[in-house]
Amino acid sequence: MSRNSRSRVAARRQDHALIFAALGDETRLLLIAKLSERHPRSITQLTEGSRLTRQAITKHLRVLESAGIAHSARSGRESLFELDPEPIEEIKDYLDLVSKQWDQALSRLKSFVEGPRLK
Repeated sequence: MSRNSRSRVAARRQDHALIFAALGDETRLLLIAKLSERHPRSITQLTEGSRLTRQAITKHLRVLESAGIAHSARSGRESLFELDPEPIEEIKDYLDLVSKQWDQALSRLKSFVEGPRLK
């Protein structure tokens, strides 16, 4: 593997780690659920039904933005936040790949354990 390829793989791993870290919080998962309704939401709208302050919600939204899961755009005096589903799709594809690798490894182990016995 070339140095360039290794750098890309390392960068993808780092991106995946950022996404997993962002998804590893209950509040951020709730925000993702609200944003998945596919229309822009203000911080006020995202704070509704929560005990958290606008500042706390903003902090969580910034984590989602830095992981590439959400983005914001100004609309007058408000920032409106939207979900970017692409990074979540990439993580799903990555988890599917890891799952397939585990299935193959378990299948090889099963074949070895259940295989013919030497006497």
